[in-house]
Amino acid sequence: MTEASRATPAPAGQAIVIGAGPAGLMAAERLASAGLAVTIHDHMPSVGRKFLMAGRGGLNLTHSEELERFLTHYRPAAPPLLEAIRAFPPTALIAWCESLGIATFRGSSGRVFPEGLKASPLLRAWLARLAALGVRLVLRSRWEGWAPDGAPRFAPAAADAPGAVRPVATVLALGGASWPRLGSDGAWPAHLPGLAVAPWAPSNMGFTVDWSAHFRSRHQGAPLKRIAIGFGGTTVRGEALVTATGLEGGALYALSAVLREAIAVHGVAGITLDLRPDLTEGEVTTRLAARPRAESLSNGLRKALAMQPAAIGLVQEALRMGAATPAQLVKRLPIRLTGTAALDRAISSAGGLAWSELDARFMLKARPGVFACGEMLDWEAPTGGYLLQGCFSTGLAAAEGALAWLAEQRT
Repeated sequence: MTEASRATPAPAGQAIVIGAGPAGLMAAERLASAGLAVTIHDHMPSVGRKFLMAGRGGLNLTHSEELERFLTHYRPAAPPLLEAIRAFPPTALIAWCESLGIATFRGSSGRVFPEGLKASPLLRAWLARLAALGVRLVLRSRWEGWAPDGAPRFAPAAADAPGAVRPVATVLALGGASWPRLGSDGAWPAHLPGLAVAPWAPSNMGFTVDWSAHFRSRHQGAPLKRIAIGFGGTTVRGEALVTATGLEGGALYALSAVLREAIAVHGVAGITLDLRPDLTEGEVTTRLAARPRAESLSNGLRKALAMQPAAIGLVQEALRMGAATPAQLVKRLPIRLTGTAALDRAISSAGGLAWSELDARFMLKARPGVFACGEMLDWEAPTGGYLLQGCFSTGLAAAEGALAWLAEQRT
């Protein structure tokens, strides 16, 4: 938190945060540090389930690239979202993490991780801080809209006991619609009737490809490492994984929004794979030409270019279907994406509460005193640290908005 934030006069009253993911926990911390009595409700039996799932892959907290370039990864580029990240940028997130006693490091790609590469130590330290601030957790408590007096209503009834104090501010951190078994099932729009909500769509997901039975049986589950994927004039380096139904992985996730939109319009999207992005086509041609005459193409690709079995299989598949040379296919192998993976298997979701429903303080225009943050808002970003940064930053922004609004009510 900034010194200016800590200096905000402490309001009196109780605040409720609905949703115990990163955005909700960050909002709760800020509100409690300002002097509010804060209660967090979540319908799951434990907090931060999706956060912990993200930690299985190393917990990529944020990215170290220059801020204005960092901001170009968010769609739509809503001004409140970008301002929230400018107010709490990657450097501030790193400092916050280290204030919990969790050191961080920058990987060779510029991504930032906690030492130990796990989410659980950070979450434990964070929950200890919230407990010290007096934050109360109410689990297995599902939000079911609003009571006649405007207070949030929860089930089971014990979570909304008679005589409970009506909150002076409520922060909604209800999540998106991906991985519903982890808590964010995307069902909350039913409790916000009349508000504009962009339709849910998968983001950071895999894509379907019509593999041949031969290729699928031999290479399902195989990685494609150190490749580059090209689409629409953009090239992204990274990795991918061959699945039974297509491809998934970080290199695809970075292009998932534009690929999803292309498939929605055209029914398919054609990408190209550069299977050796560190070599020019001329260098690939020279290396393959130098192999012994008796050596098979498969062995030549493996020995001369150090290609993996799945990459070799892709080249062989493509050779059977066209007239391109092996060198051309190594550098520009065409893949036809026929659809997207299901929303419930996507890492994140696009869509959500429209920005037009919020003011600059992240407050619902139709319901003063109620603020929204995190993945329930209509934004998306690729993996690589952008997703979590957006959740942390908007959670803090909603809390700051609530504190500013409460200060206005007192004047």
